Amino acid sequence: MLDSCKLKTGGTLPFGYNKRTNAVGSSNADLLSANPGMYQLDITLKKGQNLAARDRGGTSDPYVKFKIGGKEVFRSKTIHKNLNPVWEEKTCILVDHLREPLYIKVFDYDFGLQDDFIGSAFLDLAALELNRPTDVTLSLKDTHYPDHDMGTILLSVLMAPREEQKEVFQTQSLRLSDLHRKSQLWRGIVSVTLIEGRGLKAMDANGLSDPYVKCRLGHQKYKSKIVPKTLNPQWREQFDFHLYEERGGIIDITVWDKDAGKRDDFIGRCQVDLSALSKEQTHKLELQLEEGEGCLVLLVTLTASAAVSISDLSVNSLEDQKEREEILKRYSPMRMFHNLKDVGFLQVKVIRAEALMAADVTGKSDPFCVVELNNDRLLTHTVYKNLNPEWNKVFTFNIKDIHSVLEVTVYDEDRDRSADFLGKVAIPLLSIQNGEQKAYVLKNKQLTGPTKGVIYLEIDVIFNAVKASIRTLMPKEQKYIEEENRLSKQLLLRNFIRMKRCVMVLINAAYYVNSCFDWDSPPRSLAAFVVVEDMLEDEEEEDDRDDKDSEKKGFINKLYAIQEVCVSVQNVLDEVASLGERIKNTFNWTVPFLSWLAIVALCVFTVILYFIPLRYIVLVWGINKFTKKLRSPYAIDNNELLDFLSRVPSDVQVVQYQELKHDPSHSPSKRKKNNPG
Repeated sequence: MLDSCKLKTGGTLPFGYNKRTNAVGSSNADLLSANPGMYQLDITLKKGQNLAARDRGGTSDPYVKFKIGGKEVFRSKTIHKNLNPVWEEKTCILVDHLREPLYIKVFDYDFGLQDDFIGSAFLDLAALELNRPTDVTLSLKDTHYPDHDMGTILLSVLMAPREEQKEVFQTQSLRLSDLHRKSQLWRGIVSVTLIEGRGLKAMDANGLSDPYVKCRLGHQKYKSKIVPKTLNPQWREQFDFHLYEERGGIIDITVWDKDAGKRDDFIGRCQVDLSALSKEQTHKLELQLEEGEGCLVLLVTLTASAAVSISDLSVNSLEDQKEREEILKRYSPMRMFHNLKDVGFLQVKVIRAEALMAADVTGKSDPFCVVELNNDRLLTHTVYKNLNPEWNKVFTFNIKDIHSVLEVTVYDEDRDRSADFLGKVAIPLLSIQNGEQKAYVLKNKQLTGPTKGVIYLEIDVIFNAVKASIRTLMPKEQKYIEEENRLSKQLLLRNFIRMKRCVMVLINAAYYVNSCFDWDSPPRSLAAFVVVEDMLEDEEEEDDRDDKDSEKKGFINKLYAIQEVCVSVQNVLDEVASLGERIKNTFNWTVPFLSWLAIVALCVFTVILYFIPLRYIVLVWGINKFTKKLRSPYAIDNNELLDFLSRVPSDVQVVQYQELKHDPSHSPSKRKKNNPG
């Protein structure tokens, strides 16, 4: 029979506890100073009762997070459409000390960018009796609605000392335990290729849909492109998810119909249970949509991975001579065709930051650092109440594309709110000078100007140039979910000016088109006249059909339509201007590696042309392109030239990646030396 949770008598109940719980017996709070060693906390998340409704249908899709010291150590699976969910999930947490409580947060899962907060509670670890199972009932609270009943969470906990591991872990950071590291590091890669949809449900008045897909694995999300006006969309998109040992292995997939000016329509959902799939093998799945019609076709591959790590500054791979030699051997020219996806190795030392912005009312911040390389994302621990934090952590990543950009962002941790942004830097891998500790001035979110503070980093990059060159001609890895572009007057004007510059370069082409209307060449002008006439006739027929439906559109819908057109124009201007700027930056040696690669490719092509006639080259190229679908039906289409240009930064990206000069005289440590009093 499990006992009730034992609390210190005479003390204040921790926030979130149900006051009906009996508070009898002794605690181990007195043992904290005498025995600050390792503890093992076994938790069974049983169920929730009478949780707050966050969805329109009067229900919620709840899941639970456990946090210690501000870091997430567990996340439960999501129970859909249930205010009394039953989880019955078990987890084992290693605890460095009992001073910090276990923080329980409950959320309502929404297939958007942010889930709804239901409530939170604290479990005082010092109040638990050692080596004795305990039933705990926690009342959820929301500080914004303190009088509202948000429901309760039922747990079963068992706290036991881990004396035998004390010597092993006593040199570890108290803020970042081994389990916290484990919760960040992934043990496998889930590669998903979204092929197509078949027989989807029609959601629009024209009997068609504009479908797109959202995929989610844990906290990772991916959103596909929109395929307009079809019930059998072809996406042909590939993306990767990280597979964690502590997380559930189910990919949630939903299909939506894009609607301008109103909420998107739900088409259907399905799931992929990764535990049922064998590793190192590609599986073709045809998934029937629930709550809808049709099916999705996917390719899913599970592969093992040990490409990332987190360690203290005293332990890093490149300072160990034996490990360094193994890494150099792995990426040596002799292994240029071995595992083409493994391009290189990146080690990032996050040392410290200085003079950060004060985000709290106390004039301090609780900073932590997020290190990102494409979709790989790792975090440091939080240094509380400090504007000059020292992290001294080493992160290692596997490089899949040498043209990737390392992003290091500093946030201020808040318990009940999303973290506050303090600053960010973006560093292209090809611009890194190995082994040099540098002070990077933090920038704003748009990376266009400085914000307060600097961060000290030491970065090392080792890569195979041949693999990197081959990878340049392959599709670029996309972010899981990127923010949708919104209409901005400044952005629209900037894109227009960029576009104008590119158009001036192509002015001769404009003169050529204009000559068609001047009848400088009658045959050419006659051909242009016939083409334009056919286009105008087609537009008039389309206009006649659309006139009947236009009366049904309201004023608000017209405004949304105008806004959508403006956003489309803004995006097109950006794409065209970026393309022109990338071509220019290829020839002006903005990225020497890419300029040299272009020169080598042209030289090789020239030599081939000298020995092989052009018609044979065109014949082989045509056969390869036209038979590609027959040889590999689910291959993703790509254009090698556009893939190459996508790696060249545009003028906007050049500004974003530019380092700002750091003034050492503004450093706090420098000021202390100059002013010892």
